[in-house]
Amino acid sequence: MHTIGKALLLLCSLTSAGEIAAQTVSGKLIDENKQPLPYANVVLLALPDSTFVTGTVTAEDGTFSLNTTTPNQLVRISSIGYNTVYKPIQPANLGVIQLTSDTQQLGEVVVKADLPKMQLKGDAMITTVTGSVLEKAGTGEDLLNKIPGVSAEDEEVNVFGSGTAEIYINGRKVRDNSEIDQLSSEQIKRVEVVKNPGARYDASVKAVIRIITKKAAGEGFGFNNRFVTRHRRTYGWTTFDQFNFNYRKGGFDLSGTLFGGRFRNGNNQQIGMKTYLDKLWEQKMDASYGKNSNSNVQGILSLNYQFNEKHSMGVRYDMDKYFNSSGDWRYTANIYADQELYENNASTMIGEDPSTRHSLNYYYNGQIGDWNIDFNADGLWNVKEESQHTREITNGETENNVNTFNKNNGTLYATKLIVSYPLWKGNLSFGGEYSHTSRTNLYHNQEGILDNDDSKIKEGSTAAFMDYSHSFGKVDVQAGVRYENVKFDYYEQGKHIDEQSRTFNNVFPSVNINFPIGKTQIQLSYSGGITRPSYDMLRGNIYYGNRYTYQTGNPFLKPIINQDLIFSASYKWVNFSFTYNRTKDDIIQVCEPYSEADPTISLLKTVNTEPYNNIISAITLSPTISWWSPQLTAQVFKQWLHAEGPDGKLTLSKPRTIIVWRNSFTLPAGFLFDVDGTYYTKGHSQNMYMGINSLDVSMGLYKSFFKERLSFQLQVTNLLEKDDVDCTIYSGIKTTTDYITNFRRISLTMRYKFNATKSKYKGTGAGESQKNRM
Repeated sequence: MHTIGKALLLLCSLTSAGEIAAQTVSGKLIDENKQPLPYANVVLLALPDSTFVTGTVTAEDGTFSLNTTTPNQLVRISSIGYNTVYKPIQPANLGVIQLTSDTQQLGEVVVKADLPKMQLKGDAMITTVTGSVLEKAGTGEDLLNKIPGVSAEDEEVNVFGSGTAEIYINGRKVRDNSEIDQLSSEQIKRVEVVKNPGARYDASVKAVIRIITKKAAGEGFGFNNRFVTRHRRTYGWTTFDQFNFNYRKGGFDLSGTLFGGRFRNGNNQQIGMKTYLDKLWEQKMDASYGKNSNSNVQGILSLNYQFNEKHSMGVRYDMDKYFNSSGDWRYTANIYADQELYENNASTMIGEDPSTRHSLNYYYNGQIGDWNIDFNADGLWNVKEESQHTREITNGETENNVNTFNKNNGTLYATKLIVSYPLWKGNLSFGGEYSHTSRTNLYHNQEGILDNDDSKIKEGSTAAFMDYSHSFGKVDVQAGVRYENVKFDYYEQGKHIDEQSRTFNNVFPSVNINFPIGKTQIQLSYSGGITRPSYDMLRGNIYYGNRYTYQTGNPFLKPIINQDLIFSASYKWVNFSFTYNRTKDDIIQVCEPYSEADPTISLLKTVNTEPYNNIISAITLSPTISWWSPQLTAQVFKQWLHAEGPDGKLTLSKPRTIIVWRNSFTLPAGFLFDVDGTYYTKGHSQNMYMGINSLDVSMGLYKSFFKERLSFQLQVTNLLEKDDVDCTIYSGIKTTTDYITNFRRISLTMRYKFNATKSKYKGTGAGESQKNRM
């Protein structure tokens, strides 16, 4: 703002000082398109030294209000990418205030003023993308991989210290993480990372990432096409193409995605197994050849209609099909009995696993008076078949063939309702969720080595939740509670099995407190959560590994119960967090003898562990130095777990450190260059010991043309091929070592867009935890 303008406002405030008493100042912010401007900072300053008095942020509709304490005060209004505005506190109703953009062109990169890298607000750590170098990160997955405390690769997104994240795009639950890879970083406004999800989320959710995209402008037809080709040494080429289209007219919005690709991957590993049965049986396996490939087609079609600013509804259909899915795994093994060579094997495993999934979502989002309503109804139908042919040749002579077939058929219906209402100068949210799941499992072994299986799981899940948020001056408090009732029924050959059918009732509280100490923002939180075992873990049939190792699930598994205490602090570009976790009934695999008749065979089985504690401490530094944007994260994980070993109890408590150093460089002529490194040290995690230090170095180069319509991105991951895994797994009477060699991957992405607009679809989905278990 010009110096003259500031002086006039200061003079206006000073001359009226004696005439104004304490009052409530209110107003509404809009942007240059006259749209409401949420999450802008509104601060009350004391005159004449402009010291901070109090502050607030604008609501979703751009409105704000705060209380003055003395006549000599001034309102400062600021938002990322906009000019800062100063207003006198008289009159008390400031009316509608329009902010103007504060941009300057530097080559092809737009640089905006007042652009913080991180901000701790409410229940989330917020990273603003608009106006930063992150806009050119590439895909949504590339962007998430650069967010402090987040790792995203190969459609797997994890939050440091919390694990796998549940992801929302504009409030809609992401059903398939490939959606993130289909999103461009340029479409994203900000990313919010929540380590302590409130009561409205399923109790199994350990972390939430909310992606908020930029408001789509204009009407008519637009498209965005992306072609990607990747190569990984030994495994060959992966190629896919994705076509997004959108048509918008008035309140009507039609959008869709067509996706098709051929994916190739594999594994190169050496496995060792020591099993203490009647003798010490040792398998030394070299899986020097392991490849898999599949073709994938996806289709998404969504229709959305916005009646007005307060009411919208829509329906969305997703289809995901994998075919030509095949795996070819070959390994040799030497078998030792009490350290003497017993035999040698050469094995080939060839498998196919085609699958088809259909899902349907309907949503209504509305406001009636002060009441906000969010309703979702979902259906999901999933079929997956797995056939495997194993051919084993012993000592070059005896041949053994094992053929198995497994088919899973799953169905889910779910509804979810969230109602919110402003209450006592805070916000009350409450609602419920119901889901019904049915999953059948057919397993057949034609040679009769293993028993066939015809089992079924039916599960009904009912949840009710309530949370309330309120601000006490500078202190923001959010508290909630969630109740879940799950009725689990297990059937074999159509007969109900009473001893394996159970009912669970759980209550999960959560509380989040956010307050400043000087210029440092502090967050304290507590939450209880649950992780229910997947349906594969609950299976009762036995799977064939090889002639010495079988594997099964456990219908008697109990859910994992977690309790988390989290402390976070944020100061400018520095963020620190410390998490204490208490885990009860964690799930691991243990080994036991398969039968007395054949003491050479062992059976791997999933079981619950004893309770144990762990802590996670992390610090992130994320400054901006001219054309260089570095980000350094260091995290230490330590657990106190005791597990059974061949000679009794083992103490698995060696800490493990992760160091992530990400660097983005803004170069001349509009080039963007990234160099990232991730370093893992040795240490324990659950019943595993990671036995080597590993390093993953990646590089990326981005360039756009024709006013951003055409862009190219070249990426290399595991550049030095030092990202190997050396893992030792303690499973009771079995100790397994697994060394995996990972190869370099090169990827080229070409994207072209024309009048590309983002769908307005606002469905959030229901029954998400049940979908994940299927």
